[in-house]
Amino acid sequence: MTHRKLTPGKLIIASHNQGKVREIRALLESFGIEPISASDLNLPEPEETGTTFGENALLKAKASAEAGNCVALADDSGLCVAALDGRPGVYTADWAERQWFEGEKGRDWYMAMGKVEGKLSELGPDVDRSAYFAATLALAWPDGHSEVFEGRVNGSLVWPPRGTLGFGYDPVFSPIGFEETFAELDPEQKHAMSHRADAFKKLVAACF
Repeated sequence: MTHRKLTPGKLIIASHNQGKVREIRALLESFGIEPISASDLNLPEPEETGTTFGENALLKAKASAEAGNCVALADDSGLCVAALDGRPGVYTADWAERQWFEGEKGRDWYMAMGKVEGKLSELGPDVDRSAYFAATLALAWPDGHSEVFEGRVNGSLVWPPRGTLGFGYDPVFSPIGFEETFAELDPEQKHAMSHRADAFKKLVAACF
């Protein structure tokens, strides 16, 4: 299969999640790419109606590529917990949705981590705590061409949350071979081994 090559220049990161934008920007820095986020361009966020990470990543990448008339990169990622039959999975961010005062919506990741831990504790003290982070990166061009790359990192869930360096579920996820959580590891170390980095290596091999 022949992959379309990415040329140096502007690339829209189709995300309004600043933690995710920072990670992707760090991965792209050395390739002559000028990342600009969808939020910087005031591009609308499409509704994520897909049932897989790949479907949602493509939805976001295509929407930004069309609206911004530029190549766009989107990521859809999530936490998949073995004992919860792979949940929260594609609904990882939905588990953090919360109504704040005056009806304003936001994401409360500590609430989301508590929800996962609550469901695990219901299954008893000997519950399987293995989990993995999955990431799918989708590149979309304004002419409709697209490329998709998948990555993952295996680990287990800890409680209580530890560390302040990550985002999302990072404070409760400890990758295989490490005592620390993703939120305790130096960001460079996390970037080198994360699910996003795994998918990104495949993207680089194919498109640069």
